[in-house]
Amino acid sequence: MAGNLVTIKVDGLKAIGDGVLVSEMNFGEQKTKSGLIIRADDGEVRGIYARWGRVISKGPKNTDPYEVGEWILVDHGRWTRGVNISINGEELTVRKVDNKDILGYSDKPLSDYSVGQEL
Repeated sequence: MAGNLVTIKVDGLKAIGDGVLVSEMNFGEQKTKSGLIIRADDGEVRGIYARWGRVISKGPKNTDPYEVGEWILVDHGRWTRGVNISINGEELTVRKVDNKDILGYSDKPLSDYSVGQEL
């Protein structure tokens, strides 16, 4: 996990209001299906693109159609810094995303580099 040096241990975590919390956003090196390695680009101009994150919690007022466990595509930079959390022994980097900047969702993880390609 990157970012914070401290991991918060909790038994559960719930978003409030219409919020949505995600994990598994990729900011590091990636490998395409064909085996091409794409260097980490966070903080660089070429790193400005939407990213996928796995939904770990939706607030009680969130009526969007995606569900916990599905993947959402979030417009660039529309997420908070990551917080390292251990939920029942599973270590995650959790971020809150801006609901109005969720571009789509999927039931399976997709590459950040598949944005703009026909899937």
